[in-house]
Amino acid sequence: MKKTILNSSTIETYQVRLDQVSLTTSLGSQYLVKDISFEINAGEKVAIVGPSGAGKTSLLRLLNRLSEPTSGSIYIENQDYRLLPAIQLRRDIMLVQQESKLLGMPVKDSLVYGLKLQNLNPQIIRDRLITWIEKMRLPNDWMERTEVQLSAGQRQWVAITRALITQPKILLLDEPTSALDAGRGTQLISVLKELASTTKTTILMVNHQLDMVEEFATRVLHIQEGKLIADMPASQINWQHLRQSLIEAEQKAAEEWD
Repeated sequence: MKKTILNSSTIETYQVRLDQVSLTTSLGSQYLVKDISFEINAGEKVAIVGPSGAGKTSLLRLLNRLSEPTSGSIYIENQDYRLLPAIQLRRDIMLVQQESKLLGMPVKDSLVYGLKLQNLNPQIIRDRLITWIEKMRLPNDWMERTEVQLSAGQRQWVAITRALITQPKILLLDEPTSALDAGRGTQLISVLKELASTTKTTILMVNHQLDMVEEFATRVLHIQEGKLIADMPASQINWQHLRQSLIEAEQKAAEEWD
């Protein structure tokens, strides 16, 4: 992969670039993310893996600017993202958290809430809603339910669909298959791969299910103790070795906790 030369007069444009980004806890006593640098091109399917507490979710929050870097810089198409309007940034870079809220609305209203905030034409909203209800196979009897009437997996599915309807340039997914059954998980991976290939949507997914990661990703970022320890094309990964490495890291963390 080409690296950006910061002092060059012809800097290559990446969709996302992190330059020595760190994030500490509020008191500055612990690094959540430490000195991470990488670049991402439009349309990449990137998986972020690592043991619990490695900094995976913190990294997603940095990319969505729900957290601000303690040091270092994040660039979107060569512009420091702190110079971009926060509302526009979060429309273009959408984060679906593991436990997403549906804002107390019925599902049908929650799905289009973001589109209505953009004041889109009602016909555009209707067409997108119909398209994604069909693609994601949302049952009609979910439409009038609120989040308290949905299971964890159903809420997760609705939240992902809501993000897809808004058509972000960059989609950030935090453990999107954690509450889904195997069938829904496989369906989601298929939808995401089609989306990346047809629209050049960039997708970064945190996922501990390596079978899903192997099926989805073209590139894998391995994070441990807040540091990026490997950045590899998925085709070059020894998946058995990676799985064992993650198991050992989880065991070590558990022992230290005890």
